[in-house]
Amino acid sequence: MNRNNYKLYLLVFLFIPFLAMKSDKPAYRVFNAKGHIVDYEEMLKAAKKSDIIFFGELHKNPIAHWLELELTKDLFAAKGANLVLGAEMFEVDNQLLINEYLSKMIRKKDFEAEAKLWPNYRTDYAPWVDFARDKNLRVIATNIPRRFAALVNIKGFEGLDSINALQRGMIAPLPIKYPDTLECYANIVKSVGGGMPAHQTANLGKAQAIKDATMAHFIVKNGAFDGKTILHFNGSYHSENNQGIVWYVNQAIRKTSFELKILTISCIEQENIDTISKTDARKADFMIVIPSSMPGAESR
Repeated sequence: MNRNNYKLYLLVFLFIPFLAMKSDKPAYRVFNAKGHIVDYEEMLKAAKKSDIIFFGELHKNPIAHWLELELTKDLFAAKGANLVLGAEMFEVDNQLLINEYLSKMIRKKDFEAEAKLWPNYRTDYAPWVDFARDKNLRVIATNIPRRFAALVNIKGFEGLDSINALQRGMIAPLPIKYPDTLECYANIVKSVGGGMPAHQTANLGKAQAIKDATMAHFIVKNGAFDGKTILHFNGSYHSENNQGIVWYVNQAIRKTSFELKILTISCIEQENIDTISKTDARKADFMIVIPSSMPGAESR
């Protein structure tokens, strides 16, 4: 082969895979915080080195839910019984039912009939719950019972003064620190001022904070300081920009001598998944960009 033919061969060899990649229609892209495209394996590698992983999902997005299951499986392969799953989707007062189901004490249909499950539980969350059941993994309900969040929305934190000791065991320890200048809460308060539904009051930021504080409390209470790896599923707004739940977890860590590595993953939908703005890239350590045309996408 002469020199010119070799150059032509090399050009074709390099260009054909590029054409194949350009003609492909990927279901998602992963970006790091610098806005660079990375692969799933890089995100997984970082997750394996972390103590607490926050997966900020879009509640109706099928790709986000599939990746939650895949990440659960891959972390289990690396961590085994040291992996603990936590979820916003389960309220703390459902923990007994969850434990009974995971231990195979009760049937699937009984669990689904009695637990307070989200409407999309069977399609989107049951797969990783059933995986945990098969592998004897713990699943921690972290969210505050909705009636207490509603109480805060109506009366502020003062509304919690009336609950008894048993009920207080289902929420973060009182009093709740409320960083009202954090963007995640300040924006909620601004939105209420702009004319929200009547059931959303000026206390809505506090209602969000009591959810975040409670989720953080049950994350650190259930293995974060005991060498466990916590994979927590929550709506992206609860953990973006290291605010929300992450802020409260960091407050708890600072009170100890522990140094825990936190990793944040978040999801976003947009028309072009091959690029991401600098602002969006900085929202998490890894951003999963999903086509807004995806069936079930929240933006539709």
